[in-house]
Amino acid sequence: MKLTHNRAIFLMVLVTLMWSTAGVVTRHLEAARSFEVTFWRAFFTVLSLSVILPWVSGRGVFAKIRRASAAFWVSGLCWCVMFTAYMVALTLTSVGNVLVTMAMGPLLTALIARIFIGHRVPLRTWVAVVVAGVGIIYMVASQIGSVTLAGTLVALCVPIAGATNWTITQHAHDRGQDVDLMPAVWVGALLCCILTLPLALPLQANAHDVALLGFLGVFQLAVPCVLSVRCAQVLKAPEISLLQLLEVIFGILLAWLGANEAPGTTVLAGGALVIGALVVNEWVGWRQRT
Repeated sequence: MKLTHNRAIFLMVLVTLMWSTAGVVTRHLEAARSFEVTFWRAFFTVLSLSVILPWVSGRGVFAKIRRASAAFWVSGLCWCVMFTAYMVALTLTSVGNVLVTMAMGPLLTALIARIFIGHRVPLRTWVAVVVAGVGIIYMVASQIGSVTLAGTLVALCVPIAGATNWTITQHAHDRGQDVDLMPAVWVGALLCCILTLPLALPLQANAHDVALLGFLGVFQLAVPCVLSVRCAQVLKAPEISLLQLLEVIFGILLAWLGANEAPGTTVLAGGALVIGALVVNEWVGWRQRT
């Protein structure tokens, strides 16, 4: 089926809904905790992508990994950090807190790309960075002395790793060495499994937990990652950035409705600044380009 622009938008909305299920699902785990949660999700991601990748990219996809560039392996390491930090953060703080912190990704990407590869950052983005930074500082300041501060700081590793990943892959692209992102996701999940297994022992997850984490590995991570790469071939970057914000809204709503985790006032206030800054930045940029 040909992916038209409208179908790509609908599919990207579905992708954000699938991504947003992690928070509410982890709230229904019975025995699995912290690094074990991360291990099982990554394990099922590796299994599912091992089946999906040859179907999508051809049977030689894994053979190509052995000849991949250094940028590819750095990308895989960044994916590993994102997978690990995201799930650990969900076990340390609220779903809303994690998702709002992750929404800083596009703005951090602009900053890191400016510092390391010289990408120009327009004034509107600098303003958005300052406003969003105020929102994050407000959230963090309200948690000083609280255990949830650790969760926020761990969650901050996700957008930092994501921004680093984009910068590395963009720099490789500028040099004529494109990084195949889907195999890089597989490598990141595999590294995540290897690194978190010793920390997850002894494994305590029961069949109920393994089933839920298997769902996350396949339908919250592997499948939507494949679909998002397909959408990125049709949609423009500002469209994807704005649509990705639906993950924050969907995630908070699902955790509220499915796990009775109402977002706190600091999350709502700080989140409004972060998301508002990002929306205005992308909207102004869209108007300037069109």
